[in-house]
Amino acid sequence: MTRMTDLPNTMLAIDPEAPGGPEVLVPRGIPVPVPGMGEVLVRVAAAGVNRPDVLQRRGMYPPPPGAPKTLGLELAGEVIALGDGAEPALLGQTVCALVGGGGYAEYAVVPADQCLPVPEALSAVEAAALPETLYTVWTNLFERGYATEGDTVLVHGGTSGIGTMAIALAKLFGLTIVVTAGSDEKVAAATALGAHHAINYRTEDFVARVKDITGGAGCAVVLDMVGGDYVPRNLQCLAEDGRHVSIAVQGGASATIPIFDVMRRRLTLTGSTLRARDAGFKALVTDEIARTVWPHVEAGRLKPAIDRTFPLAEAAEAHRRMEAGDHVGKIVLTMG
Repeated sequence: MTRMTDLPNTMLAIDPEAPGGPEVLVPRGIPVPVPGMGEVLVRVAAAGVNRPDVLQRRGMYPPPPGAPKTLGLELAGEVIALGDGAEPALLGQTVCALVGGGGYAEYAVVPADQCLPVPEALSAVEAAALPETLYTVWTNLFERGYATEGDTVLVHGGTSGIGTMAIALAKLFGLTIVVTAGSDEKVAAATALGAHHAINYRTEDFVARVKDITGGAGCAVVLDMVGGDYVPRNLQCLAEDGRHVSIAVQGGASATIPIFDVMRRRLTLTGSTLRARDAGFKALVTDEIARTVWPHVEAGRLKPAIDRTFPLAEAAEAHRRMEAGDHVGKIVLTMG
C-alpha cells in the first residue's frame, strides 16, 4: 500500500451495532480500513445522505456481500493511500465516488475505477451530493429509459435528491421534465430549480395533468420511486412506445397492471437497483459519466441542490430531516 502520511489506527464512523431509529446513529471508533487491490483510501470530507441509508438503518436494506456495514453510499475527499494496482496519479487527488457502504466515516475505501475528480467548480459538500443520484438518474432515465433530446419525461418526487438531479440533467440534455411534489411550496421549489411543469399530487390528478401538458400524447418516460398503485396510473401517462422505469417502491412492492394495454401501446416496464450491481458495471458507468456529464460539472453547469448539512455527530438529525420529508435536494454530512 502506498500512503501519503502515517494514518491513525482508528476512526469515527456511523456503524450501528443494531437496527433502529435515528438514535442508533452515534459515532464510534472502528479500525481505519485498508485499501485492497484496485482500491484507494479516502480521507472523507463530506458524505451524502440517501433514502437507502434510512432503510439500512432500520434493518431493511442490508449491505451487499463484501461492503462495509458503515452507512453511506457516496462521499468526497482526498485520496491518501493506494492499494495495489490503483493508478499512482490518484494519490493526493480530491475525488468523489459512489461506494457500496462506508461513507459516514472519517476514512473510506473506494474502488479506484469509481472515482471522479472534483473540479474547482464544486465544493466538497456539492461533490459528495452528486454520485448516488447522478448514477441513479443517468442509468435509469437515460440508459434504461432511453430519454433523448426533445422527450417529455415524468419524474415523481420532484424535490428529492433524485428529482432535483433529474431536473438538472433534463435542463442539460434537452428534456421537458414534469415532476410531482406533495405541497404548493415544493411545487414552487421544483419550478425554481428548472422543472418545466410541477404538479401537486395531493390536490391535482397527475394523470389528467400530464395528458393536458402533452396535448393528450403522453410522455416518453416515467421515472418512478413510488410503485404500488402509482404504476397503473403511470402507464396512463405514457405515450405509445413509452418506457416505465422503477427505482424504488416507497408506496408498495406490488402492482396490478393492464397487460393488454401494455401490448397495445408497446410499453416497456423496466427498473433497477444500483447498490448491488458489481464493480465492473459501476466502473463502466463512471467512465460514461466522466465522458458525457463531467464536462458540464467542470464548467459549473451541473451542481446538486443542497438542502442542509450536518456534522457527522448529528447524523441522527440528518436522518430525522430526511424522514420528515421537508427537504428540497440533498442532505449532506460533513467530517470537518
